[in-house]
Amino acid sequence: MWSYNPESHYTPGTNLVGFKVEASDGHIGKVDEGTEEVGASYMVVDTGPWIFGKEVLIPAGTVVRVDMKEKKIQVNLTKDQIKDSPEYDKDKHRGDAAYRNQLSQYYDRSHS
Repeated sequence: MWSYNPESHYTPGTNLVGFKVEASDGHIGKVDEGTEEVGASYMVVDTGPWIFGKEVLIPAGTVVRVDMKEKKIQVNLTKDQIKDSPEYDKDKHRGDAAYRNQLSQYYDRSHS
C-alpha cells in the first residue's frame, strides 16, 4: 500500500510535485508533496475547486502509472473514493501510526 508498484514506471528520486493526478474516472488535482520513504511513500494531492480546495493523502501503492513526458499520474481509485477518503491532517501524516493505519484501512476497503 505504501510503496510504488514497479510496473507504474515511477523512477526513484523523481520529484512528482506539480504532476497532474488522474483517478480512474477523471482528473482530481495535482501533487503538492510526494515522498519515497521505504514502506511509507505517499502523495499529497491538492484537489483544487473539485472538492473545494481539499487536500488528500494518497498512498503510493494506488499509483498505476507515472507518465514522465505528460507529467501525469494515474491512480486506481475513483473520484468518489478519493473524495470520501479520511480528512488529510498535515500535522499527523508524517509520524502518526494511528492516522496512517486509518488511511490504510480506508484504501484497503476501497480496493476490495
